[in-house]
Amino acid sequence: MKPAVPLLQLPVAPDLYLRRATTADAPALYHIIDRDRPYLRQWLPFIDFSQDVGDTEAYLKYVSAPGNTSDLVFVIVHEQKVCGLIGFKGVDKLNKKLEIGYWLAEGKQGKGIMRRACQTLLAYAFEKLRMNRVEIRVGVGNARSSNIPKKLGFTLEGVQRQGEFLNDHFHDLEVYSLLRSEFKS
Repeated sequence: MKPAVPLLQLPVAPDLYLRRATTADAPALYHIIDRDRPYLRQWLPFIDFSQDVGDTEAYLKYVSAPGNTSDLVFVIVHEQKVCGLIGFKGVDKLNKKLEIGYWLAEGKQGKGIMRRACQTLLAYAFEKLRMNRVEIRVGVGNARSSNIPKKLGFTLEGVQRQGEFLNDHFHDLEVYSLLRSEFKS
């Protein structure tokens, strides 16, 4: 029997860590999506396409496939319970840049969980992956989410007009960036 491959786990705080997402996380993540659907769909275009646990499992299978080198996705575990997702998307090794995307259960908002999770991923991106640039894109008007890159020292570069199709119309996105030379671990 082949030994199990250890999952990548990144400590954040004594009660908080990030663990590489697997298809086994689909039920917990789908439960959050379904429970918090009205709240999450305000800002996340994939919510309407997540109609059952199989949809969440298919996404996790895609992002964890061995051939997928442009995504690295983690579950956020707070107080021993999965409460959201965070990860790298659009990893561009040639140009040494990537984007961080994230979402968190409604009941876990306002506790600094996402800011601390992003800080941990920034350290991983700059120190382990040797990236030069990290972006975060946030829906215009999503104050809670835009506070995260602001508190982490990102620069608002501008607005990507109609950058995302959300709830039957195009929505503008704020584009934030942080360079390796600006990062303070």
